[in-house]
Amino acid sequence: MALQDIIRTLIVETPSKPGNFAKVATAIGAAGGGIGDITTIKNGTLSTIRDISVNCESFEQLEQVIENVRALENVKIHAITDDVLKAHEGGKIQMKSRIDVRSLGDLQRIYTPGVASVCLDIQANPQKARYFTSIGNTVAIVTDGTAILGLGNIGPVAGMPVMEGKSVLFDQFAGISGVPILLDTSDPDAVVETVKHIHQGFGGILLEDIGSPHCFEIEERLKKELNIPVMHDDQHGTAVVTLASVLSACRSTGVDPKKAVIGQIGLGAAGLAICRMLMAYGVEEVYGIDRQVEALERLKGYGGQTLESLEKLMATCDIVVATTGVAGLIKPEMVRPGQIILALSNPNPEITPEDALAAGAAFAADGRSVNNALGFPGIFRGALNAGVSDISYPMLVAAARAIANHTKPGDLIPNPLDPTVHQVVARAVEQAAQE
Repeated sequence: MALQDIIRTLIVETPSKPGNFAKVATAIGAAGGGIGDITTIKNGTLSTIRDISVNCESFEQLEQVIENVRALENVKIHAITDDVLKAHEGGKIQMKSRIDVRSLGDLQRIYTPGVASVCLDIQANPQKARYFTSIGNTVAIVTDGTAILGLGNIGPVAGMPVMEGKSVLFDQFAGISGVPILLDTSDPDAVVETVKHIHQGFGGILLEDIGSPHCFEIEERLKKELNIPVMHDDQHGTAVVTLASVLSACRSTGVDPKKAVIGQIGLGAAGLAICRMLMAYGVEEVYGIDRQVEALERLKGYGGQTLESLEKLMATCDIVVATTGVAGLIKPEMVRPGQIILALSNPNPEITPEDALAAGAAFAADGRSVNNALGFPGIFRGALNAGVSDISYPMLVAAARAIANHTKPGDLIPNPLDPTVHQVVARAVEQAAQE
């Protein structure tokens, strides 16, 4: 689904006869709309009422969907609702107490005078704050709003719904309290100093939607200067799930990823991190291309290799990963028989899986399947459980292996709503940290 898709729920009544819902689905598809969740509200003798979630790429397409459905005989649209905006009303997160205060004794235990003894205990041994406060289970989600989803530099306040979404996923999948921190500066010095001054209230720092190239400097400096885990999700979360995707694709096609020649098209935050992750996994030949000379030099500095053109990369590499944001960049005639192609840009990939497969690719997928939600909750859960001060590449590689090993045959990666996958990622990361 495209990042800018318009999602609406149609409450539709159809005759309770076989084939009528199929007509509605056909009408939606004829306008280019996609169907999401379907809920039956009423299943009567004469008619059936359903909630049908529809996603469209434009308001014009949505209007065509509505027109097509309304044109069907004996089919009625009762209402059109915007469930996305409704879900965000009042925000998606809140801070709540874990303890009920129902008596004076409760108050004395959790506040004054009883809390003083806990404060003194932590003063004598600061490590006890991990056990007697929420610090050890809280992650700051820090953004400057310069690279929000595929929307670009829209500012930190406009990016708050994304940060709240991260908080929800932290809570639901890993039992971690995620606290959004919105910064009104993108200056690396100011960002680093601000995070350094507030970091004692958190067990970890997740950098989110911070643009390139200042994201590299900010993360590297914070990792060196703080004694708690720091990770930029757009880099390493994406790279973990991409490595898992590569491992799954290689398993499906019988390719040894460590011996394959892998090319990365686009060396922004995600692309460079993917290259570094592949090299950390043990891939011997990793090539990258980018229009920016600085990006090419950055890859070389990490031990990667560069090629002079897209055509050369496509002719050289067995596995191709693309994160450029340029739709249609890879032409079908560039595809070599037997290649694995992961064109991950949203909303429109560098080449569609259908075109890549028709041109001879052994395996092809786009960015709809690669979801960062599979990575960061379990990665931080494992890191916090292990009590480490850094998230290392062996931990990230372990996370990618765990995701790939949990993937069902025929799938690229697991369903991010599967709670088990986050548990296995957390265990793998914790074990790698201890080793």
